[in-house]
Amino acid sequence: MLQVQEKAGAVIFSVKVQPRSSKSKVTGEYEGSVKMSLKAPPVDGEANLECCRLLARILGVPRSQVQIVSGLRAKMKRVKVEGLSAAGFAEKITPYLSVSS
Repeated sequence: MLQVQEKAGAVIFSVKVQPRSSKSKVTGEYEGSVKMSLKAPPVDGEANLECCRLLARILGVPRSQVQIVSGLRAKMKRVKVEGLSAAGFAEKITPYLSVSS
């Protein structure tokens, strides 16, 4: 089960990324985190940018509302999305967690 915090009109959750994949997509859940494959390499912040873009598209929010708050240089990251409730987040991310890779 995903661990999501709701704080001041935003949600904060963990993401585990795997850069240099063949395709950027959410691949499921990993120990309470959203697991993602990213096509971008972990160089010059490219994978972080791709992570934010993909989450913004999936969650239906502008890219400017998605921010990595910790883990910029790690595979495990904490992401903050403004303007989204925990219930809204769960509703939008759940269909992507049940897909097979």
